[in-house]
Amino acid sequence: MFKVSNQSFIQQEESCLIIGLYDRPLKFERLEELDQAFDGQLTELVKEGDLSAKRNDVALVPSFGNVPAKRLLFVGLGKEKQADVHELKEALGYAFKRSRKLGLTSLAVALDSFVCEQLPAETAAHAFSEAFALATYEFKGYKQASNEPEKQIEQITVYTEADAKETAAALQVGYVMGQGTNSARTLVNTPGNMLTAADLAAYAELLAEKYGFEVEILEKEEMEKLGMGALLAVNQGSAQPPKMITLKYQPKEEWTNVIGLVGKGITFDTGGYSLKTKSGIVGMKTDMGGAAAVLGAMEIIGELKPDQNVVAVIPATDNMISGHAFKPDDVITSMSGKTIEVLNTDAEGRLVLADAVTYAKHHGASCLIDVATLTGGVIVALGTDKTGALTNNEELFEEVLEASFEAGEFIWRLPLTEKDKQRIRSSAIADLNNSPGREGHAIMGGGFIGEFAEGTPWVHLDIAGTADTNQAGALGPAGATGAMVRTLATFVLSRNE
Repeated sequence: MFKVSNQSFIQQEESCLIIGLYDRPLKFERLEELDQAFDGQLTELVKEGDLSAKRNDVALVPSFGNVPAKRLLFVGLGKEKQADVHELKEALGYAFKRSRKLGLTSLAVALDSFVCEQLPAETAAHAFSEAFALATYEFKGYKQASNEPEKQIEQITVYTEADAKETAAALQVGYVMGQGTNSARTLVNTPGNMLTAADLAAYAELLAEKYGFEVEILEKEEMEKLGMGALLAVNQGSAQPPKMITLKYQPKEEWTNVIGLVGKGITFDTGGYSLKTKSGIVGMKTDMGGAAAVLGAMEIIGELKPDQNVVAVIPATDNMISGHAFKPDDVITSMSGKTIEVLNTDAEGRLVLADAVTYAKHHGASCLIDVATLTGGVIVALGTDKTGALTNNEELFEEVLEASFEAGEFIWRLPLTEKDKQRIRSSAIADLNNSPGREGHAIMGGGFIGEFAEGTPWVHLDIAGTADTNQAGALGPAGATGAMVRTLATFVLSRNE
């Protein structure tokens, strides 16, 4: 996919060459040789306003034989002193969307034109490849295929004066991050009738085979023996059997210092007898976004092979209605032994995660991060561009927060007080109740999961608002976003350092 060259980009024959423009102000200081090859016409285009360094502006300029490259695709990067890696990815995303319309099979980039004091060559290379993977993602869907296959960009040449091996390594990491996110996007975009709990388990088995993970898929009978009453209760109304999916990545000799990643895998959520509205039920194929995030992160871990033990646990089922379905007022017993009064069958995610968190601890997790499309309340609180978080451990949360900054995925911590915990424990007939009320809904949902983390350091990430989007952006189409894949992977990689 990527080829790194230390040759000058100006003398190379390419279908399209991508060049970054900072506003210094824009006078082609670092691209003087290129402007000279055009007899100063690029400067004239700037004066006329046809070429701009304004952030996210993209301009395609034919070379007319002035240089061997057929086309130059200029990308506005804004003020150099304000350069930011996440804004760079966004700008590149717009450039890649423009380049796709050209029907090309190859691209080239003058990488050094994107480099500045805040963004060294390795950072720019990582941003370039990650943005390429994210921006060019497309979910094909199930329409009848066209007779003419769509052209895909198969090779990108990166011209730079920086060390070729280091640049190539950064390109690889960025591309793997993007591809892992895209894998999660595809899982979330897949309809519920085509992605059941069994299908999720089969996907995990394929990952295990490819990357050498240890895999365990618990069937319903095994869950019954282990007392996983919370997951089994949610599954009662379904014709599809549940699966408790576990992947283990063990690069170290001893199974210690284990990161536990837990993802909610509700493949479709009707709400059960607490039935969703006719509009609210549409889109509930995305309720396994947490599972997808964990599987996407495990793909990245498999590719990059950090020296860090990881266990991933995914409770998978749908939440359906039948004569066997669990009901409001039911009392169920979780794997931990804690009893739960069910007040809302649409608060099922926290139930399956209760058993999954307990099982991750059973597998030796030293710390826990759970990811879930858990509550509509987090959207009311934070909107659709922020992931809500809860924790019982300041140090662990700071590590996750740092990883989210690096990944460019915004998270915001919500409080979890003793009064909140008292509300979760307020049942008169059981240890816990699964729905204490609308007030502080996102806190109640996440705090319920925390009851099962107990003393194990734990962070909860509610991606109900961020797992999908109604609008296309620079780095992806409308639909699934792959939220938290890169944050989880970055967190694991940071533990490897």
